[in-house]
Amino acid sequence: MEMHAAKRVEIIIEAVMETRLTEALRGAGVSGYTVLPVMGGAGRSGEWSREGQIGRSGMVAVVCLIRPERLDGLLKAAFGVVERHIGVVSISDTQVVRAERF
Repeated sequence: MEMHAAKRVEIIIEAVMETRLTEALRGAGVSGYTVLPVMGGAGRSGEWSREGQIGRSGMVAVVCLIRPERLDGLLKAAFGVVERHIGVVSISDTQVVRAERF
């Protein structure tokens, strides 16, 4: 089976910023992403947990698989949202099957 190079971008951001981030990504031509709840973690501010929180508080992870040549546009759009809020952006090399979907 033939594999194709891609980039996996994971953006962890406050849940209340999800819509703003996904709109920015769509505006940059990103046609697909997955949003996952983040249950807890630890960082510069210490440990935190979603346990006991109500509503859209907490964090979400937005995951995108894209072609490498589209990475700069995605990052520019993402940083337009993330740079003013709590958030982490990570990028890794990956491979996909059916490259026409990305």
